Amino acid sequence: MTNTKNTEESQGSQEARNSQTSRKQTGDNRTTKRPSPMEVLRQARGQLAELTGMEAESVSSFEQTEEGWALEVEVLELERVPDTMSLMASYQVELDPDGQLTGYRRVRRYERGRSDARGSGGR
Repeated sequence: MTNTKNTEESQGSQEARNSQTSRKQTGDNRTTKRPSPMEVLRQARGQLAELTGMEAESVSSFEQTEEGWALEVEVLELERVPDTMSLMASYQVELDPDGQLTGYRRVRRYERGRSDARGSGGR
């Protein structure tokens, strides 16, 4: 019975060590799991939609920064007929390392059917 108890304790210790290596240590001695890039994208889209009332149609840029994450998200601001005349907007979204939104701003507004001069190299 003593051997069984020792084996269970050592297995529990190994599981705790394994779980700690897959988690980061925060300043207040709590452990939290760092979100994956896909989780960050989903959180960013959801948080922006909650704040603006507009659903994200796509994410046109996504990068990790020293402060966390930076994204550019395309949203439908005003639906028109035909759809190519709908007004779209790009929002710059900033998140902390855990994927929590820390700020956003609209950086441009355009008609869906318009060619983007920035994206075509200025031609």
